[in-house]
Amino acid sequence: MGLNDAPAQRRADGTPRKAGRNQPLRPMETAAGSATPYSPSELLYAREGLEEGIAALASEPVFPVILERAGTPRFRRRRNGFPTLLHIILEQQVSIDAAAAMHRRLAGLCVPLAPQPFLALDDATLRACGFSRQKMDYARRLAQAVASGTFDFDKLAMAEDETALAGLVALKGIGRWSAEIYLIFALGRSDIWPADDLGLQLAVAECFGLEARPSERALRGIGDQWAPWRSVAACLFWQSYLHARGRAAPQLPAELYAASA
Repeated sequence: MGLNDAPAQRRADGTPRKAGRNQPLRPMETAAGSATPYSPSELLYAREGLEEGIAALASEPVFPVILERAGTPRFRRRRNGFPTLLHIILEQQVSIDAAAAMHRRLAGLCVPLAPQPFLALDDATLRACGFSRQKMDYARRLAQAVASGTFDFDKLAMAEDETALAGLVALKGIGRWSAEIYLIFALGRSDIWPADDLGLQLAVAECFGLEARPSERALRGIGDQWAPWRSVAACLFWQSYLHARGRAAPQLPAELYAASA
């Protein structure tokens, strides 16, 4: 998964009114203390235009409240490539810590962690790393697609958002949520809104005082008002979600992070 300890759920118990430019949701007033200031230049962030996006969203009342309470988002950019997309497959249906543990076991046995060496691993080895049978299938299909040249990460990085999204979801085992997480965190796209993410649904509900978290469909409508900076908006809501629970941004294996210039 991305930020959550439980898989994203596709249905909600209730649906809030849809927000739009002429019908904004109103943020809840909070009395929480402000967070320690944090410079966006200290790390290579998932959104390279983070400061620009925050400035563009500053007129929306909810976002200054989040920044005052929770601070600037602290989500590091991931490398574009096979190990990162494989890790997102491992994140499906498990906690971020469990996925990281599986990745560490795998990286110790598969050197380098690349498609051809991965394809040489047998079922017993992958099971020992924590792979389910389904994840074995997804991971091997990904490795085969990359090794054969059917799927090209360099071309993916150059593609428009919708083309890149379509290319990712064409891979078995990569649904829309996984593709959107990859577009934000590995490709740094500015206008992606992963509305099926449980943490994002809960954060929006909390920040606007909704009685129930919005469904995926409702949240997509709510997010329209923050284009073309929906990725930055998502990161701000995730920061709020983590702060409200006394948690820091998830830590992945170091080799998955993009190197700063």
